[in-house]
Amino acid sequence: MAGSESQHHSPRTPALGLRFLFLFILSVVILIIDHRDNHLDALRRAVSAAIYPLRVIVDAPVSAWHWIDENMTRRHELQLENSRMSAERLLTNARLQRYAALEAENARLRAMLEATTRVTDRVRVAEIMSVSGDPYRHSIVIDKGTNDDVYDGQAMIDADGVVGQVIKAGIMSSQCLLISDPDHTLPVIVNRNGLRTVAFGTGEFDRLDLPFLPNNADIEEGDLLVTSGLGGAFPAGYPVAVVTSVTRIPAEPFAAVSAEPTAALNQVREVMLVWSSSDDETGGTADTPAEPVEPPTTEPAEEAPAEADAEEPPSDTAEPDVEPDPATDGATGE
Repeated sequence: MAGSESQHHSPRTPALGLRFLFLFILSVVILIIDHRDNHLDALRRAVSAAIYPLRVIVDAPVSAWHWIDENMTRRHELQLENSRMSAERLLTNARLQRYAALEAENARLRAMLEATTRVTDRVRVAEIMSVSGDPYRHSIVIDKGTNDDVYDGQAMIDADGVVGQVIKAGIMSSQCLLISDPDHTLPVIVNRNGLRTVAFGTGEFDRLDLPFLPNNADIEEGDLLVTSGLGGAFPAGYPVAVVTSVTRIPAEPFAAVSAEPTAALNQVREVMLVWSSSDDETGGTADTPAEPVEPPTTEPAEEAPAEADAEEPPSDTAEPDVEPDPATDGATGE
């Protein structure tokens, strides 16, 4: 039965070796023909186009997985980068704010440094620690005290003009009164003509009153008021305010005169304490002995000859009085 089946199939199907040889020869012939004349390019393109949808279907899960993984990774990286950039932006903005404050402070200190070159008296920069919360009291506290030779009544200026004066000097800090305080008065003169008057604080940072100027006083808008040096608290010659309005009232003996302080009293952050020559004479400091000595030597130098002339006659008359005394004593002794 098995032999009959093998005899029945053998003439119809070639042997395995024969089929392999046939395919091998066919492949070699096709390679030779394709290598020489490229006759199979059209066939390859047709086969590639036919199987392309199958390649897409097979590759779709892998491509989708890579696309999802890449998008998730990029989204996570973008979120991290966005958070980092937001933090850097906040930090940069904070630094920029600090740099703006430092720039303003630098400008103020430069202005004060330029002002110190114009000031002949000894000065020292002090920083404002606190400001009074009372709206009717314009006082501040600075970080200098008696350890820094600060004393009660000491003048206080900034780069633009007079700010106030010390009213209570502590050991490490001092309380100061601004010139705009209602209780503060300051002797001033008109820089243009030397007219003397007194400037009163009004409780407003941008206004001082000059109530004791008669209607016929020679004062005009725009006149600069400087310290007169009278009273001994403020050295002479420092700018105080600029006249803003002059109203002459015929029925009143005095004119209504207002002035605006040259210093920005509500914006100042640093001030300069002034030691004048008179302060050094009274024992305030001894750091700059040459400056306080020069002013007093001019006046006594002119009076010295008169004093010497006044003292010489008594010395001449005293000698004859002394000479007779021993003689008389000797005479009496004899």
